Amino acid sequence: MRRYVISEAEIPKRWLNILPLLPEPLEPPLDPETKKPVSPEKLLTIFPEPLVEQEVTDKEWVDIPEEILDVYSLWRPTPLHRAKNLEEFLKTPAKIFYKNESVSPPGSHKPNTAVAQAYYNKISGVKRLTTETGAGQWGSALAFATRFFGIECRVYMVRVSYRQKPYRRVLMETWGAQVIPSPSPNTEAGRKFYEKDPEHPGSLGIAISEAIEEATTREDTKYSLGSVLNHVLLHQTIIGLEAKRQMEMAGYYPDVVIGAVGGGSNFAGLSLPFIADKLKGEKPDLEVIAVEPTACPTLTRGEYRYDFGDTVGLTPLIKMYTLGHDFVPPPIHAGGLRYHGDAPIVCKLYDLGYISAVAYNQKEVFEAALVFARTEGIVPAPESAHAVKKAIDVALECKETGEEKVILFNLSGHGYFDLSAYERFLKGELEDT
Repeated sequence: MRRYVISEAEIPKRWLNILPLLPEPLEPPLDPETKKPVSPEKLLTIFPEPLVEQEVTDKEWVDIPEEILDVYSLWRPTPLHRAKNLEEFLKTPAKIFYKNESVSPPGSHKPNTAVAQAYYNKISGVKRLTTETGAGQWGSALAFATRFFGIECRVYMVRVSYRQKPYRRVLMETWGAQVIPSPSPNTEAGRKFYEKDPEHPGSLGIAISEAIEEATTREDTKYSLGSVLNHVLLHQTIIGLEAKRQMEMAGYYPDVVIGAVGGGSNFAGLSLPFIADKLKGEKPDLEVIAVEPTACPTLTRGEYRYDFGDTVGLTPLIKMYTLGHDFVPPPIHAGGLRYHGDAPIVCKLYDLGYISAVAYNQKEVFEAALVFARTEGIVPAPESAHAVKKAIDVALECKETGEEKVILFNLSGHGYFDLSAYERFLKGELEDT
């Protein structure tokens, strides 16, 4: 078989919380003023109470409300594919599988948490949500999700992506969101950069600062984050939970699990249910690989320390691998991976040696994307193409050694709104990093 699909009735009814399974607890977020653990009251100025509770819960399993499952059923369960054409092209004995999260209406994995966050804000009486987006996948997912729960949505989109990916902006606006290029003159945080350079390319850190500033200055507004935080990774575990059932259908358990990493949500969403087996001692030899761009090599080049999650310094201090909250990466087309830090859970697993990481240049990633598109038929998002590249490399290693490894990676989104980047690559005009 090439495609493995479970029934709608088999969509997981609970998310997996990895926190109680970690061999040591995460360091708590700190109040930048006191340098002590941030109080729940401060978090409640940004997030609704149910999400703050999920951020710190010690329950291994968290029930998914029926209202969320009802929206999930528009596209979930997502298929698991056996990449047989790619295997044959590479002449590898490895078996390659990918979880196809590109089939959601916004075209990526992001609605898994966007729908959940919109629901919890709705039941908490929130009227408006602000957020940031890089490539536009998260912004379009939140714009999509808020339509189902009657919440207004404002998105601060990193300016370079606002220009590179106009159709992502149109998609957000089609679903009713207001999209602002960042840095903007709308906020104090944005003006610091906008007034110095109205053509500033922006960064996710700056856009986060703008969105948080607006949320904290309006009583009817909360902030929504598409990656990094514990509750976001919790919601995304539905990917890996489905994938485990589908791999059982295929008759295999992966030897290698791979995902692209910007903030960590799609990587963690696929890998955490498998890493849970490793933490429990059931699959000690499982290899889990995070893939990032050399333009923003957070895990492979960053420092493991406390840092702000945004550029201006409005967020709590978070223990993570970071390039510095004022780091502005080059304007690569994998905009969703241009973040200076990573999810604390992902960073803890990396620090303890449960996962490894690798970084690739932009051109070699697009070369791998073309191979995948020409064998499997799907044009991957530039972010997802990082995982494709590593999967191909592992498969080619197996070709040399004769090992029949089972490789699983997350196709976190399609690249049909990224065709301008593919056009530049095909013309030989794409810069390397």
